[in-house]
Amino acid sequence: MTTLVTGAAGFIGYHTTLALLARGEDVIGVDNLNDYYPVQLKRDRLARLANEKGFSFVEADIADMDALNEAVAGAKVTHIVHLAAQAGVRYSLENPAAYASANLVGHLNMLELARHTDTLEHMCYASSSSVYGGRTDLPFLETDRVDRPVSLYAATKCADELMSHTYAHLYHIPLTGLRFFTVYGPWGRPDMAYWSFTQKIIAGKAIKVFNHGDMLRDFTYIDDIVDGVARIVTTGQVGARDVPHAIYNIGNNHPEKLDDFIAVLENVIGRKAVREGLPMQPGDVPATYADITAIRKDYGFEPKTDLATGLSRFVAWYRQHFDV
Repeated sequence: MTTLVTGAAGFIGYHTTLALLARGEDVIGVDNLNDYYPVQLKRDRLARLANEKGFSFVEADIADMDALNEAVAGAKVTHIVHLAAQAGVRYSLENPAAYASANLVGHLNMLELARHTDTLEHMCYASSSSVYGGRTDLPFLETDRVDRPVSLYAATKCADELMSHTYAHLYHIPLTGLRFFTVYGPWGRPDMAYWSFTQKIIAGKAIKVFNHGDMLRDFTYIDDIVDGVARIVTTGQVGARDVPHAIYNIGNNHPEKLDDFIAVLENVIGRKAVREGLPMQPGDVPATYADITAIRKDYGFEPKTDLATGLSRFVAWYRQHFDV
């Protein structure tokens, strides 16, 4: 069994790759190592993966079809975990072209790759809770309307889901989209609030608290996310479908107030935060909250990591990695 993981040097991609390798699978990792956040962090992740049996890596951009085909040439890929994307809601206001390239052209290329991979059994791909837009009726259900995105990033993820449904309909490719909800943990992304807060609280600097802390986020620990992803990609789709395309929320199912999140982080670090209250950022949403009934029923997904435990693990990793 050979799995192609795109975005393998990224946060979720790195952890997913480790989990698949630990089960004895062969993994081809693909990543373009872009500089949206420090490339050294991605190289550090890859350095750890390089020591694992069954792992090979190709530096390639999924928006380049020729490079993508070359990356898997000769390999009998049976599963794909497509996690490569241009992430970040706020950055999509500054560099929209990056989202069109990675999230639209790149996703289309991955669907074409899946279409022409005769050995493929199943492809999972990353969607996002951002597709729900600014909804205030909670929790979010997979059957809710998702045609009111409030950021370009969210719009590209909505488009990815629509393209995937079309390819599943036309070519009967088993495709599963996963709507991730605020994933955090060791080896995470520096652009995320939990990382920025940790960095600044430790350094004694002020943290920017948007919407003056009046937000809800369904923070989901990385190990719980990876458990769900690994289950789904290898189990395959559950139940008969006229169109083999499924979408699942994958989150903690227990949203936290941003103020409470900061309080837990302060307790873990052992230092009070200096807070700078700011209005809501363009493209941001007031709340995320995953209804996980479907993924629980079909795959037995059950998040196990509470916020205090998850943040303790992240802070311990952060202090060790950066020696602070």
